[in-house]
This record gives sequence, structure tokens and C-alpha cells, in this order.
Amino acid sequence: MLRSGAAARWLSANSLGLTLFALFVISFVIHWTQSARVTSEEALQHGDAAIGAWAYLGDAQLWFESFQNWQSEFLSTAVLVVLSIFLRQKESPGSKAVAAPHSQTGT
Repeated sequence: MLRSGAAARWLSANSLGLTLFALFVISFVIHWTQSARVTSEEALQHGDAAIGAWAYLGDAQLWFESFQNWQSEFLSTAVLVVLSIFLRQKESPGSKAVAAPHSQTGT
């Protein structure tokens, strides 16, 4: 990996953050499009005009649902990020040996 290009090293170094961001975007897009579909179906059932997905992006209902559903996910993700900065799990395959000196681990 060290002989790869700078872009590959950057992707590897930031893979956790990029993956979490991608999962966030994917989940938001799925919620947005499906909520827009359900809202349009309900509007049609009541004789109102259907609303498009792009128009629904500015609807307060979408944002209310998003913030209500994701409060605990935001909190748990923040806790995961903060704790992963400061804590290490002994004998974890993704972490250096907890008791190892810096000279032994290269950091």
C-alpha cells in the first residue's frame, strides 16, 4: 500500500470517514425518495396533486422525519467517532498493541 499513489493512500487513510459519509448519504436518499413517494400517494388518495421528489426535498415534513429518526443515530455515530479517537481495544486486530512502546510500533 505504501508504494501506491497519493490518492490510494489518502483513500485508505480516510476510508472509515468516507464509508460513514457514504452510508449517511445513501440512507438519506432512500428516506427522501420513499417518503416523497408515500406522500404523493397519500395526496392522490385525497384528491390533491402529487408532489415530486425534488419539491419534497424542501418540505418541512421530510426534515421533521429525518431529524426525529436520526437523533439517536447521530448521537451513536458521534460517540463512536469520539471514542475511537481516544480508546483502544486490547488485542484488537485493527489496533497496535496497547502496551507496546512507540519505538516498537513505528508511531
